[in-house]
Amino acid sequence: MRITTLRNTRAAALCGALLFGALLPSLGQANASSEIEARNKQAVSQAFERWAAGGTTFFSDILAPDVVWTIKGSGPSAGTHRGVDAFVGEAVRPFAARLSEPVRPVSKQIWADGDHVIIQWDGTGMARDGQPYRNSYAWIFRMRDGKAYEVSAYLDLPAYDDVLQRIPDPA
Repeated sequence: MRITTLRNTRAAALCGALLFGALLPSLGQANASSEIEARNKQAVSQAFERWAAGGTTFFSDILAPDVVWTIKGSGPSAGTHRGVDAFVGEAVRPFAARLSEPVRPVSKQIWADGDHVIIQWDGTGMARDGQPYRNSYAWIFRMRDGKAYEVSAYLDLPAYDDVLQRIPDPA
């Protein structure tokens, strides 16, 4: 009886060691993944904080030069922009030109999962005709080296398009 118990104890110890050895690499990967998530979340949080405080470099701070930014939905402003310059020139600048006060984030929530950072935020600004602009956004960033290289953007497109259609381009 004692020999059987000793064999069972050794077998259990061997199984435990094998299981621990198999789990060890995944524990290291999980730790590395959570560090990447924390760094990505911090980079996005800090960029939003600078923007909310009056900064004007949000998009160049957080977007990779070769970003693919997709505005989801239907309507004239939905679509895909390839590269920071294209996105800023085609979507940001024409909208910003119609505002007397730029859009600033007034609230935000940020989550990170792997190489994705999800931001739900509300923004306000003022159109050149004196009407306030308010919108809610959800942006999903896919991050690489602290920069977003793929973005899916969700917002109330009719409110955004209304400003573009209602206010003449000052250029």
